[in-house]
Amino acid sequence: MKRGHNGAAVPGHGNWAVEARGLVKTFGDNRAVDGVNLNVHAGTIYGVLGPNGAGKTTTIRMLATLLRPDAGLACIFGHDVMKEPQIVRQLIGVTGQYASVDESLSATENLVIFSRLLGLGRREARQKAADLLEEFSLTEAAKRPLKHFSGGMRRRLDLAASLIAQPPLIFF
Repeated sequence: MKRGHNGAAVPGHGNWAVEARGLVKTFGDNRAVDGVNLNVHAGTIYGVLGPNGAGKTTTIRMLATLLRPDAGLACIFGHDVMKEPQIVRQLIGVTGQYASVDESLSATENLVIFSRLLGLGRREARQKAADLLEEFSLTEAAKRPLKHFSGGMRRRLDLAASLIAQPPLIFF
């Protein structure tokens, strides 16, 4: 991050998909994230590794606007996560540790619902669902309720759902 005339960091300068400086998050007496600095170039795959309790999930939640940092700055494609959360949310997809799909519905129905929620028309939503099911090798199971899916199939469907809007950045 560049510095402004008053010495404060100015977000949004550079070629970064993700940029963080001094991110801090505390929960009571627990300092879960303690001054994280991070730069990730657009078009790269970046992994955040560490032991349980290291603050990985908390950091990602702050970057994805799901949790407000107590200190520091974070930008996604130059947009400040605290000042421009709506814009940031349009630029990202988030696939969590657990699938965000309805188990009583089929794979096709789940993807069509997500597509419709993102503003696609009925025909476009059905086509997008069919394309993604094929891309993730789920076509044969498209009409089966998710409760009969294996864990790997559920993860693939969750990934497919996160790609409906074709966000330029996905947090896994």
